[in-house]
Amino acid sequence: MTWSESVKRTIRMTTSLLVFCAVCLVLLRCVGNFEEYNTDPTGISDAQVDPITVFKPLQRKIFDKYQTAQNLSTDAYSGYMMSPTPFMADYNLNYFLVDSWNRDGFDAMYISIMSPILKLAKLGTRQKSPDLWAIALIIKVEAMHRVTDKFGPIPYSKVGTSTTYTPYDTEESVYGQFFQELDTAVTNLKTFVAQHPGEAPFRDFDLIFGGDYHKWIKFANSLRLRLAMHIVKAAPQLARIQGEKALNDDLGLMADPDDDAAINSTNGTSDLFMITHDWDDNRLNACVLSYLVGFHDPRLTVYATPATDPLFPGQYVGIRIGSAISSKDAYKTYASLNTEKTFLVFTPQPVMCAAESWFLKAEASLREWQGAGDAQANYEMGVQMSMKQWGVEIGNYLQDNVSTQAAYVDPKNASNNSPAVSTVTIKWDDNLSKEEKLDKIMTQKWLATFPEGQEAWTGFRRTGYPKLFPVVINKSGGKIDTDVQIRRLSYPQSEYSTNKRGIEGALQHLGGPDDGGTRLWWDVEGGNF
Repeated sequence: MTWSESVKRTIRMTTSLLVFCAVCLVLLRCVGNFEEYNTDPTGISDAQVDPITVFKPLQRKIFDKYQTAQNLSTDAYSGYMMSPTPFMADYNLNYFLVDSWNRDGFDAMYISIMSPILKLAKLGTRQKSPDLWAIALIIKVEAMHRVTDKFGPIPYSKVGTSTTYTPYDTEESVYGQFFQELDTAVTNLKTFVAQHPGEAPFRDFDLIFGGDYHKWIKFANSLRLRLAMHIVKAAPQLARIQGEKALNDDLGLMADPDDDAAINSTNGTSDLFMITHDWDDNRLNACVLSYLVGFHDPRLTVYATPATDPLFPGQYVGIRIGSAISSKDAYKTYASLNTEKTFLVFTPQPVMCAAESWFLKAEASLREWQGAGDAQANYEMGVQMSMKQWGVEIGNYLQDNVSTQAAYVDPKNASNNSPAVSTVTIKWDDNLSKEEKLDKIMTQKWLATFPEGQEAWTGFRRTGYPKLFPVVINKSGGKIDTDVQIRRLSYPQSEYSTNKRGIEGALQHLGGPDDGGTRLWWDVEGGNF
């Protein structure tokens, strides 16, 4: 029996997708719920679970609980989004961290990603279907790096192995495991492609690349380069080794918008559309609009729709993070994410774009990594690929050495106003210092990776670029410096009650108080070179 015939036979198995999801959800309600995790109270045997059916929900769940897990934290901290809704007087957007929201950002990936993948491992998927195991590993790294980059040390290597507590791995250890898992994934996929040329058995279950394993390899390589750059100040030697491995792989990186990783919304409304259009809970951050307007950026009208407020109709005025918002009606009329032409009800949710790879290569060039190429060429290609991705004409954008970020004026509350905080321009200048060139690279990378706020926030924390407006009202009680800005999220309180021994180890690894002012391992204070 060929592998393809085996897959067809597997697909005909009677287990439904909903049954598998039910198994996964009860396995792990939170990291500390050890009895529930290890006993599988459903009574459904392993033989009843069809491994192939897990992959659609596994891909969708990268953005599980999107509004509370990401939009009401990292999307705003990155300078991309801001909510017009005053959910409560003190909340994440003015640095009073809401435990239930943070818990969603922590628990969801264990319930929806780690648990199903552990189940796949138990079913022997890594031996029986190494190509599927490769996909699972890439998804795991993509999802879980979001968790460690929000919180710091996390449970990783020992999840599901103990009935007493789950220890936390250091960030350095977690990153090391990420690189090893990407090694396995790329090797498995290359082996499969070589042994089964032209076959695409994953086609019907792939919401990202339509079953194209070459694109999955390029994504894995690009993800490796992203992670290598994250740790460039904390572990420069490891960063270089991993970065150069990605840069010199024979299949290369994501290079064109056709390579972009985005999750197709096949089971309902996209999260971005829902929270922006249907719920009116999401508007654009003043910061991203200040750059787009100041740069006369052709992506402005693609990313945004102008304000509908009768006081300033047609103007691209966003909401500054931490603004005092008296009512939803007062601010929902500000500039919005473009849900009319761009971010539609079924628009795939971006995970990583090819333009990011070019900007990562540009930074690697500054760091003189082998295989990176020329910094200016990579920088300009990143801008070009972003314009291509969004279907806009680049014109003379790359020749503009005058335009800079615009100041921000809130027509309804002058206390929210801010002068421009950046003087960076667009045109490349070889006479600039490496630090000044990095400012250009990171600013354009930030504009290109919109609306993916998780990675944008990581880039800002790591480099200090682009320069962002600080929070207007800071409710952290002195735990977070307004000018330095928030560095991480606090662990959910449930970990203190259900995994006390584990969280004690986490705090030792963290090296600081469990609040938003403590820097992560890779977030090294000081210059970038």
